[in-house]
Amino acid sequence: MAQEEINNQEEINNQEETNKQEEVNTEETPVEETELDKIKGELSETKDKYIRLYSEFDNYRKRTSKEKIDIIANANERLIKELLPIIDDFERAKAAFDKTDNFQALKEGVDLIFAKFVKTLESQGLKPIEAKDLDFDVEKHESVTQFPAGDDKKGKVIEELEKGYYLNDKVIRYSKVVVGN
Repeated sequence: MAQEEINNQEEINNQEETNKQEEVNTEETPVEETELDKIKGELSETKDKYIRLYSEFDNYRKRTSKEKIDIIANANERLIKELLPIIDDFERAKAAFDKTDNFQALKEGVDLIFAKFVKTLESQGLKPIEAKDLDFDVEKHESVTQFPAGDDKKGKVIEELEKGYYLNDKVIRYSKVVVGN
């Protein structure tokens, strides 16, 4: 029994020491308060920087999105500006049709306008696809029909029904052709 009383007394002493240590730990010292305030200040500063950075990124995203929309909306502006003089030429030619009977001069004028139009489109990267008398190529040609031909014309383009075009080395319209069979 005496041993039990000693063990109980030791447990009570240990319990009291633990309680005293907990009381000391729960009381904040002035040093801990200043560190806590410092950490709170740094957290607040970091949070403020994050919010500003996020806002800047959001503004950047909106600005670039708007710029992209503007670029797409005005992408053909340069081409249209280059085509306007050709439209003016066609209007003058149309007016000349009503005033003159010299069809040869009118034909030459329309041919000049056509050449100017083609030159303008070529300056923008448009090129015709050559097809006549060449081997049929599915990458450039679309076969509309096949026509019986001699052995020398077999698998070759006999006639081009509609011209095909490249725009900057990309096929934008396939040539519609008749292929020899």
